[in-house]
Amino acid sequence: MTRILIVDDDHSMRELLEILLSREGYAVECARSGMDALSKLEAADFDIVVTDIRMQKVDGLEVLRRAKKLRPDSKVVMISAYASPETAVEAMREGAYDYFPKPFDTERFREVIRDMVREGKQAALPSTDASTETGFGNIIGVSPGMRKIYELIQRVSRTDSNVLITGESGTGKELIARALHEHSPRRNRPFQTLNCGGIPENLLESELFGYKRGAFTGAAMDRKGLVESAHGGTFFLDELGELSPVMQVKLLRVLQEKTVKPLGSSQENPVDVRFMFATNKNLEKEVIEHHFREDLFFRVNVIHVQVPPLRDRKEDIPLLAQYFLEKYSRIQGKNIRKISSYALEILKEYHFPGNVRELENIVERSVALETSNIVLPDSMTLSNYKQRFDEGNLPEGLVQEIPDRGINLDEVLASYETDLVLKALKKAHGNRRKASDLLGINLRSLRYRLEKLGLNMESE
Repeated sequence: MTRILIVDDDHSMRELLEILLSREGYAVECARSGMDALSKLEAADFDIVVTDIRMQKVDGLEVLRRAKKLRPDSKVVMISAYASPETAVEAMREGAYDYFPKPFDTERFREVIRDMVREGKQAALPSTDASTETGFGNIIGVSPGMRKIYELIQRVSRTDSNVLITGESGTGKELIARALHEHSPRRNRPFQTLNCGGIPENLLESELFGYKRGAFTGAAMDRKGLVESAHGGTFFLDELGELSPVMQVKLLRVLQEKTVKPLGSSQENPVDVRFMFATNKNLEKEVIEHHFREDLFFRVNVIHVQVPPLRDRKEDIPLLAQYFLEKYSRIQGKNIRKISSYALEILKEYHFPGNVRELENIVERSVALETSNIVLPDSMTLSNYKQRFDEGNLPEGLVQEIPDRGINLDEVLASYETDLVLKALKKAHGNRRKASDLLGINLRSLRYRLEKLGLNMESE
């Protein structure tokens, strides 16, 4: 049975955590001070230690150091209502598993403890190939919306029907096209891709269909187009909605006749290709507005896959964030093993206008900025105020020009954040819950900011 030591000089907090964890089936013991905790650590082994940071005489950091010294594989969770980001960073450097600012979400706390117990059990087992189901192929996600896509991939991957994949930018449409190809009978044949957004029409035609020597200036030899190069396999065309009317006609002919005619050639070459397309546009609306051919729309939209935005698949954010964390920790040569629970809560509340691509960018930047072995909220930069920084629409109070003597960026941003928080609290008559709604953040995020900015507002 997992043994847990709770260390807190606040009786009510000790009692709450003891009840919470005992109901989970763990063997729980409590220490009323840091000194008491040291005695208990010397007398018995604990798998997990949950300790407050700020305590008299012996603080949580000393409890952490002693616990790791006596049993290096023990996991320690730090909790505090007063600790600064610097203290949290120091705790992570000393080997803490996670950090929770008070008050915290008890359900999230239970989940973290369960993860710790699960990791401990897996570490004690011999190496196996067993793994948790976290996605489909190279696609990561366990949300209902993604599971529906996995089921659709399994049903249609063996067909040759054209596929239209729609969704906002950054949702991973190409990954789904690749998964369809890799689970099809064509998996050992070519998978060719082309993003037609921003490519000039004459260059796009030669890229798609190829050309004969002498077809235009610089065409010194025959060249196959990407469609013909995908013979026997799959061709994926991204940004379909950007095609010009002329190119729409030419693509329609290829889909109807299953042949391509290279530039400068009088001969049409047969191709055996499965076509997949992606767009972030509403093609039905484009058809109604006469920007996209109706007959081409029906040709490409045989099987439709709608990819949900990241804000509608919150369950996938921790999995994706951890994947990107491991990826960029490896690339940057850092030993950052996890994202703190509070940082994850902030990510899960964020709206992600840039979807998975934006999440990857946030995690990469966090890994670059983080100095401890765990990503803390202060290392994350979210574009919450992005829409307020439109050209010519800078918020009042922000520095318009940097003076010769320079500025203190942290102070300027903290001042602006303080101003916004105070204005929201004033408008909400001191009610923090209403203020958090006005700021577009959750209550826990507002509490974090109040603590960070040193503001003392008591009304919920």
